[in-house]
Amino acid sequence: MTVIFVSLISSCIGLDTAPYDRETDLTFWSKDSLSALKALNTCYINLATMDEQLWSDCMTDNAYTKQPSAYTQSIGNGSYSTADNYVKSVWDTKYAGIRACNEVLNNIDKLQHLNPSLRKRYIGEAKFIRAYHYYQLYTKFGAVPYFTNVLSVKESQQISRTPKEQVVNHVLADLDEIINEDDLPSSYGPDDKGRITKWAAMALKAKVYLFDSNWQRVKEITDTIIKQGGFKLFPSYSGLFEVANEGNSEVILDAQYRSVSRESNIMYSFLPPSMGGYSQLSPLQSLVDSYIMLNGKSISDQSSGYDENNPYVNRDPRLAATIMYTGNFYTLADGTKKVINCQKGEGQDGYNVSSDCTATGYYLKKWWDRTYRATLQSGLNPILIRYADILLMNAEANLELGTFDATVWNNTIKPIRVRAGFTENGALDFPSSKTKDELREVIRNERRCELAMEGLRREDIIRWKIADKVLNGWAHGFKTGETVGTDNGYIRVEHRQFDANKHYLWPIPQYDRDLNKNLDQNPNW
Repeated sequence: MTVIFVSLISSCIGLDTAPYDRETDLTFWSKDSLSALKALNTCYINLATMDEQLWSDCMTDNAYTKQPSAYTQSIGNGSYSTADNYVKSVWDTKYAGIRACNEVLNNIDKLQHLNPSLRKRYIGEAKFIRAYHYYQLYTKFGAVPYFTNVLSVKESQQISRTPKEQVVNHVLADLDEIINEDDLPSSYGPDDKGRITKWAAMALKAKVYLFDSNWQRVKEITDTIIKQGGFKLFPSYSGLFEVANEGNSEVILDAQYRSVSRESNIMYSFLPPSMGGYSQLSPLQSLVDSYIMLNGKSISDQSSGYDENNPYVNRDPRLAATIMYTGNFYTLADGTKKVINCQKGEGQDGYNVSSDCTATGYYLKKWWDRTYRATLQSGLNPILIRYADILLMNAEANLELGTFDATVWNNTIKPIRVRAGFTENGALDFPSSKTKDELREVIRNERRCELAMEGLRREDIIRWKIADKVLNGWAHGFKTGETVGTDNGYIRVEHRQFDANKHYLWPIPQYDRDLNKNLDQNPNW
């Protein structure tokens, strides 16, 4: 960093005098109470993005991106290094978000005329967002620098990593404080839509315990949310992801987007060419295969009725709501249906027709916003936490605690499947004949299908310690009928490698380690 010293005309001007030509902390935090709200709103902008949510699934067995440089392809295939651009961008953006929260928390007491209840609420919101960022960091990097002050440049170049267990304890302490002291309301009026609630704080706390397999705490917290939170599943699965239904009864936390003022362009990266996209992001065959039959049986079950020649018939309705395959359609703004043909060499969207087409034989349907503005700009909110996730966490915790029974099934998995569109008893009735291991696979698979392409799969395969099983070998696309090696005609998209001794943690970015010699590296990087 180059520092330029400029001589001042008058030697009487103090070092902490505010500059005349720009806003600084000295002037910003000496203004009226709106200063706190403006600063807090900046923290919300850093909370999460639609792009981050979707690219996350490309580093799992759910999806693939053919863009090698700025996104997650190298993480998905295991070729990334300590200089990976995406890894560094996550590190930088999360710490930028933490700094913004610390700015609020370190300065809010300067506003002496701020309403005490608002002060308390603003502090609770900022502490939640900071906790969310730290959660995102330690679930990827393990031990990370933890601090609650705005660091100077010198301090940022000297701080060392805090053990993960201590980071977790700090996060839980912040969440406990804002929950137990009622810093946050249970709900807001229409003018404060999208702000952090008490229930969002409890849901994040459940996620913290979930990642560490503390099943008793997960059960207790999710039980409370289920019984007292007032949330319920939105009647339409596909309708969850429409602008018209934002902030519905299922949404616990979403990032706020709005047409023109804050939009994403992610649809350009997943739509087929005929819809104006270039399909940089494509679902994998592994995700397609995870959707069960309408009778509740997996497609690998010989008695399921699955027909490989008609693979999309009698499948979990969430498949059609999530993934675009040949014969599926997008509903346009005028209500007409745009049917897509993904077949190899056919039409404008077929596999291998052009470099703009799908790399896997599939396109993404979830997150399609038919109200988009010019050049596929969308104001659709990404949902970060929803009630179905709470039900699935509760089911998983009960299973691991040995308390999963027909009652728990009927309160968690069954309503999710009913909402999805299942009607057959084989899918809706409690599978009492299954062993605990078999029920575990049912619950995990339900979680995968229900929450596909919502940015949660990576955390799941990491905490379940199955990433080395699902991210090694060839990732496949759809079946073209051609024999390719021993792949039974399914196209080979990418060969992946996941080193269990290395890849369960991301590397600390080398750029930051060059600036700060006190940042040690994760094992085997």
